[in-house]
Amino acid sequence: MKRTLNIGIGKRSFVMDEDAYQKLNGYLGAFRKELGGAYGSDEVMDDLEMRIADIFSERLANTGNVVDIRLVNEVISQLGMPNGPYNGSNDGFEESGRWEYRKGKPKRRLYRNPDDKILFGVCGGLGAYLDIDSAIIRLIFVVLLVLGSAGFWIYLVLLIIAPIARTPVEKCEMMGIEPTAENMNRFRNGGCN
Repeated sequence: MKRTLNIGIGKRSFVMDEDAYQKLNGYLGAFRKELGGAYGSDEVMDDLEMRIADIFSERLANTGNVVDIRLVNEVISQLGMPNGPYNGSNDGFEESGRWEYRKGKPKRRLYRNPDDKILFGVCGGLGAYLDIDSAIIRLIFVVLLVLGSAGFWIYLVLLIIAPIARTPVEKCEMMGIEPTAENMNRFRNGGCN
């Protein structure tokens, strides 16, 4: 018989095998140590825990109700570390790379980009969403504004419906990149490093 623990991660509760808990706790400790006390590291850790909780919930809906070492290894290999794969204890985890869990290209979401803004970040967010330079979007809005009021109304609607990308996960979604630990770390200081 294995001992199980009731743990809370990402504001959710999970039942976890003791060995899986030790592995996850070691990973989170190593991740926290890798980030150090840098500005924004608490936000990255919160986002990481939320992402882990999302993956656990998704997997447990299909497999069962206890988080085991196999699932923790999958999560660790999927998320990795801020600067590459996790090189902690090797309980079934391959140090050579990450376990690929991709159902295709990540879905982009429209956000206002606080890192590329002149007024409210609408053009920066639209540029990131469409994967084109935000200067081109700004030029299009100016032309539409000069030709009539369409540019103003479109900008106003986008300002109302598009939320600001505040967290590293939201910035990853805005850019259309997988919210891995390495990618979230790129955005922890408020910009793309």
